Amino acid sequence: MMTSTSERVQKHRAVLRAAGLRPVQIWVPDTRRAGFDKECRRQSFALREDVSEQETLGWLEAVADTDGWK
Repeated sequence: MMTSTSERVQKHRAVLRAAGLRPVQIWVPDTRRAGFDKECRRQSFALREDVSEQETLGWLEAVADTDGWK
């Protein structure tokens, strides 16, 4: 006999909880939203001369594992 979708989801979630996991909902920016690209650009340009940003970018470049990248 077939189970309903909600029953299958409930069973799946129970298995995940038994494995020590818990559900978490997060909200992220909608990259499809009109103006998203312009806002990213604006924020990037605002940080262009920021000393802390330059230090962070330098650190990221130093620790990045890029072996095998083209």
